Amino acid sequence: MSRKVLITGAAGFAGFHLVNAALAKGMKVYAATRKDSDLRHLSHLPIRFVYPEYENANSLREMFDAHGFSYVIHAAGATKANSQEAYNRVNAEITRKLASAASRSDFKPVRFIFISSLAALGPQAYDAPGPITESKKPVPVTQYGKSKLLAEQYLAEFGNLSKAILRPTAVYGPREKDLFIMLNTFAKGLEPYIGNRPQRFSFIYVKDLADAVFEAVDSNIDSSWNLSDGNEYDRYALAQYAKEILGVKTLKLHVPTGIISLLASGMEMFAGKNSTPTLNKDKLNELCAENWFCSIAKAREELGFNPQYNLKTGLQETLQWYRANNWIK
Repeated sequence: MSRKVLITGAAGFAGFHLVNAALAKGMKVYAATRKDSDLRHLSHLPIRFVYPEYENANSLREMFDAHGFSYVIHAAGATKANSQEAYNRVNAEITRKLASAASRSDFKPVRFIFISSLAALGPQAYDAPGPITESKKPVPVTQYGKSKLLAEQYLAEFGNLSKAILRPTAVYGPREKDLFIMLNTFAKGLEPYIGNRPQRFSFIYVKDLADAVFEAVDSNIDSSWNLSDGNEYDRYALAQYAKEILGVKTLKLHVPTGIISLLASGMEMFAGKNSTPTLNKDKLNELCAENWFCSIAKAREELGFNPQYNLKTGLQETLQWYRANNWIK
C-alpha cells in the first residue's frame, strides 16, 4: 500500500518541489492548498487536492480521519505580513492546529515534519567562533523568525506526535520569487548592496531541501536540524556566480544603510496597512545581519543529509529555468 503524505503549501515554491519528490518516492500525495491558489503548474501531476479549514478544529480532525495520512509535511506559511500578529496567526497558530488535529486523529500520522527556518534561531556576530548550531540560543531578529520560533514551541506541546523540525537557511531554486528579484537585478546590470560591512551567508538549493525532508520522514529521531549546502559564502558570492553563469557585467553599488532604511519606510507607507512590500523595515534586520553561516553537522550525522548542490551548481539550474520560462530575459 502506498504511503499517504499531506503536503501543506503545495502550490508554493518549496511545496511544488516537495510534491514532485514525494511522487518520485512512490507516495500518494495529498496537496493542501487554498481554493483560490493558482494550480496550473500542479494540474498535470497525479495528486489529490485538499482544502483544509485551518480555523475549524473539527474539520481538520475529520480530514485526518477521512484520509489516514501516513505523514504530514507542513510547508505552508507566510513570508510577508504587516504585523507580528499576522505572522503568528499563519505561521504559528495554524501549525499548532494542524498538529493538534494530527495528534487526535484515529489515524495519527507516523511523522509530522515542520519546515521552520534558520530565522527562528537568528543570526550571530560576524566574528563568532563557529557557525550557527542547533544549540544556539534563539534570538530571532524578524517578525517572521519570531513566528517560526513560536510554532516550534507550540509543537513541543504534542508529546504523542513524532516530529521533525527543519530549519533551512535561504532557499533558492526554480519558481522562487524573492531571491529572484536580486538575480534579475544582476541580469539587468546592477549589483546593489546595503552598506559596506562584511557578511557571511549560507544557502540551500530546493532539491537538497526536499531530500532532507524525506530523510526526516524516514527517520525515527524527534529533533531539529539546521539545513544549508554546508558552505560559507561572502556577500559577493551570489552575484559572482550569477554574473558568471549569465555572462553579464554589473555596476556594483554600495548604498548607505540609512538610505535603504528610509526607502523601506517609504515603501511601507505607500503599500498601506493591507500590503507588505518586499523591502520593509523588518526585512532589513535580516538583510543587514552579519552572519547567517550555519553548521549542518547534526543533519549529516543523524539524517544522513548530504547536499548535492553548492551555490554555483544550484544557480546554474535555477538561472537556466528562469531563462527558459522567460523570468529572466
